Amino acid sequence: MKRTASIFGALILLSQPTYAQFNLNEASAANSKAVLSLREGIVQQSTSNSAPTDEATPPAEEDKGIFSFMDFSFLKNKGPKLTAEPNERKDSFVRRVTRQAEEGNIDAQLTLGYMYLYGESGVEKNYDKAFQYYNMAAQQNDSVAINNVGSLYFSGIGTEKSLSKAAQMFEKASALGNTEAAVNLSFIYLTKDSALNNPRAAVELLKSASEAGNPTAKFLLGYAYFKGFVVEQNYKKSIALIREAANAGYDDAEYMLGYMYLNGLGITKNYGNAVKYFTLAANQGNVDAMMELGNILAAGTMYTQDLYHAHILFNIASVHGVASAVEKRDFLEKKLKIEEVLQAQAEAENFKEKPTELTSYVKQTFGENIRHYVDENLSKAKLPK
Repeated sequence: MKRTASIFGALILLSQPTYAQFNLNEASAANSKAVLSLREGIVQQSTSNSAPTDEATPPAEEDKGIFSFMDFSFLKNKGPKLTAEPNERKDSFVRRVTRQAEEGNIDAQLTLGYMYLYGESGVEKNYDKAFQYYNMAAQQNDSVAINNVGSLYFSGIGTEKSLSKAAQMFEKASALGNTEAAVNLSFIYLTKDSALNNPRAAVELLKSASEAGNPTAKFLLGYAYFKGFVVEQNYKKSIALIREAANAGYDDAEYMLGYMYLNGLGITKNYGNAVKYFTLAANQGNVDAMMELGNILAAGTMYTQDLYHAHILFNIASVHGVASAVEKRDFLEKKLKIEEVLQAQAEAENFKEKPTELTSYVKQTFGENIRHYVDENLSKAKLPK
C-alpha cells in the first residue's frame, strides 16, 4: 500500500481491473468504415481493421451516490504494505505484524488496519480492530491514518458514525499536507443540508489541494470557475484547471474540455479538439460525452458525418436511460442499411468502457456525477464579499 493511500474517496489510487473495450476510434473488421483516429492531438480520418477485444467485464457496481463509503470493495485489489516473508505461515505473519504494531511501527498499524477491514492475509474481518490500528497510527500524526480514521467515522465503521469527528480528522490530515483529506473535507463543506455547510471554506480547500497537484481538486475548482459558484466566473481559469484534470485522465474533465472547445468558452472553438476529448471521455463510458459526440457525427455540419458511429453512441447511451438517445438512435436507424444497423447493434452490445484509475476512484467514491452534486449544492451559494 502506498504511503499516500487512504480508504476515503480519492485517497487510494489503485490499479483497476483491465476492461475489454470497444474503442470508438476503431471500426469492426467486418465494416472497416472511415472512423475517428486520434494521433498526437489531431483528429484525422482513417480506416481501421481492428476488432473489439473480448475480455471479461467486472460486475457492474451500484451507484450509491456521493459518499458511498460503506462499500470499500474497490480497494481490495491492493494488498497491505507489509507482506509475509517466504515460507512464513499466515499466523506467524499476523503475530509478527501485530507485535510490530504494538511496538509503534506505523506501517504495521496501517497494514493491520487494512487486513482487519477486509479480512485479508489470514485474519477475519473485524471493524473494531481495523479502527483500533488505524487510530494507533493516527495518534502518531500519520496523515494517511488520520484520513482513514475520518473515513471510518464518516461511515460508522468500527466506531460511532460522526460527521463532526470525520471533519475534524480530515481537517487535521489536510493541515499535515494530505490533499485527499482536503478534497474529502471540501465535499462535507459543500453539502448544503449539513450543519457543517461552508462553501467558501470548501473552495479554499480546493484551491490549496489544487495547487498541490490534486487532480480531483483541480476539476472541482475548475468547474466552480466555469459555473461562477462561490468564485467569480472565469472561463480561462476554468479551462486551465480542467485541462490538467483531463490530462490526468478524468473522464468528466475530458467531457468538459470538449464542451468548452465546442462552444468556444475560454478558448477558440476547435471542433477537432472537441471530438478528441469527447471521444476520450466516451471510451471511458461517459454518457454525456457520447451524446455530444453522437450529435456531432449525426449532424455532419462541424465534422465529417458518420451516422453509423452516431447510432452506436446513441444506442449505448440509451442503455444508460437517456430518453433522447433512444429517439435519435431510432431516427438514424431509418437512414442506415439493414446490415449496417445489425453491425452497429452488435458493436454497441460489445462496448466495454475502459475507465482510468482516476475516473474509477472518483465514481466509486463520490458517485457517477460530481458535476451534478456541485450544481445541487452550490447553485445558490453567494460570492464572498
